[in-house]
Amino acid sequence: MAATAELKISDEADARGLELGRQEGDAFGRTLKHMIEEIADGGGEIAHGDYLVAFAFEKAEGMYMPRDGKLEWMAPDRENIHIEVAVRDKADGRMIPGLDIDVTLIDDSGKEIGTHRQPLLWHPYLYHYGRNWIIPGDGIYSLRVRFPAPQFHRHDKTNGKRFAEGADVTFKNLKLKTGRE
Repeated sequence: MAATAELKISDEADARGLELGRQEGDAFGRTLKHMIEEIADGGGEIAHGDYLVAFAFEKAEGMYMPRDGKLEWMAPDRENIHIEVAVRDKADGRMIPGLDIDVTLIDDSGKEIGTHRQPLLWHPYLYHYGRNWIIPGDGIYSLRVRFPAPQFHRHDKTNGKRFAEGADVTFKNLKLKTGRE
């Protein structure tokens, strides 16, 4: 899960800063790999343009949700799977925040199960975009991940002209299984 593009030394990015960014990306990549391969029920990652797009799935999970200025614990009700997405910078592997990620789940007959926005989630060791879903049951699915180009500003005349386009990637033949925490 290593990053594959290259950033250059510039007036905004000295060699030490670029190395520290790569170290941050390497750490995020190792943590993501741990989540996909050792914690989640499955997942994967593919390169697309300036991005590395990853997903993982596991049992539906409880989480704190903001309600009326307070945090309220919400256990899964009917939801039976938790789908996670992580998008990284292909150049250094760091997580990309502020994306509007939509996921569409499609069953093995081509029927769309649904599309949901995946909000940014705080996790004890891996920021990611995700939510609980209701799916018909265990089976073979495709997972389509789409997002437009991010709207944040980019520093650096040399390295900053990036993320000009969004992404639309599909992970196929996924064996999803349902469950709850």
